Amino acid sequence: MGLVSPVQNDATNASTNRVQSLGKDEFLKLLITKLQNQDPLKPMDDESFIAQLAQFSTLEQMNNISEGIAEANQWDFLQMQSLNNAMAANLVGKDVRATYDRVFLDGDNSPNISYTIPSYASDVKLTIKDANGNIVTTLVDNDVKPGTHSVEWDGKDDLGNRVVEGLYSVEAVARDAAGETFTPDLLLEGTVQAVVYRNGSAYLSVDGVEISLGDITAIGEPGAFSDGG
Repeated sequence: MGLVSPVQNDATNASTNRVQSLGKDEFLKLLITKLQNQDPLKPMDDESFIAQLAQFSTLEQMNNISEGIAEANQWDFLQMQSLNNAMAANLVGKDVRATYDRVFLDGDNSPNISYTIPSYASDVKLTIKDANGNIVTTLVDNDVKPGTHSVEWDGKDDLGNRVVEGLYSVEAVARDAAGETFTPDLLLEGTVQAVVYRNGSAYLSVDGVEISLGDITAIGEPGAFSDGG
């Protein structure tokens, strides 16, 4: 019966337990150790070692494929971002219709929050929240007729303090004459006055509100929507 070196067992156990996290250098060191301590009476008794080698090769190929996909996705993202930025620049001066649920507050602007209701509302409540979901302030319109309306937010909280620059979410709820609630559409129509770039993405500035390209539902020449287009 051939003698099996303890070093051989240690190397085999280590490779079995760590094969999924091995790098090339570590694996080559184990390979050399394995060959140095191979039982000369059983040179072909290497089924487990061959299986480990095949597993390592498969994992390396999968890792290479994963890296290739990640690089391709990053390249596609950069291309799409460049196209979006170029498209946004061409929309300056155009009229757009867009849906939205966030407004951007910078150092001195006062965003106009537009909404549309299909029927009379005794009141419309616009709740503004910060990034953590905390209520910053609530704006209320009373005795509102059907159509599109706008409320200006001065950028202050309920205590009268100017809040920090950033994106704020908007939630709208209306009540009819009977006290039943319904949801107004946060719909914006206006002329694109500028393009603002934040974190590599383009936002259109429309009547004090910044909207993303994905929020746009219609584009037209100036005055395109004034006749209900």
